Amino acid sequence: MHKNQILVIVTGGTFDKEYNELDGSLFFNNSHVGDMLALGRCGLDVAILPLMMVDSLEMRSQDREAILQACLDSAASRIVITHGTDTMQLTAAVLGQANLNKTVLLTGAMIPYKFGSSDGMFNLGCAMAFVQVLPPGVFVAMNGRYFAWNSVRKNRDLGIFEST
Repeated sequence: MHKNQILVIVTGGTFDKEYNELDGSLFFNNSHVGDMLALGRCGLDVAILPLMMVDSLEMRSQDREAILQACLDSAASRIVITHGTDTMQLTAAVLGQANLNKTVLLTGAMIPYKFGSSDGMFNLGCAMAFVQVLPPGVFVAMNGRYFAWNSVRKNRDLGIFEST
């Protein structure tokens, strides 16, 4: 890992869920981030760190601290974090309050990548672009937009992220 490399920290969320055709449940197996970057023909210098596979509704403060520690431990100055959308703003707040002096983008998906109609590819691509051009700080990248960590919320009625 070097300063100019983009670190992608995988934490789970809808991004990486898979569908059990027998009982209709969603579950985690392996991250799809590497496949998504390959499919998108990503030409960036990227390292992928699978940190955890957790639904964000089940994420605890210890999980958020582990994400923060991974950001602190990395030599990378640009970090993308895949995260569940339900509590993404909570993790963004933990990271934002830490004043990391790095550019950190959290992104996720409303529909699992494995479903084929996922917004995850678009959101990941946007996050990879935003992390290269935004100044140091913590942001959420969803729906083609980016939001500062302290002024974003998930609008559950519309299924989008918006400024507060």
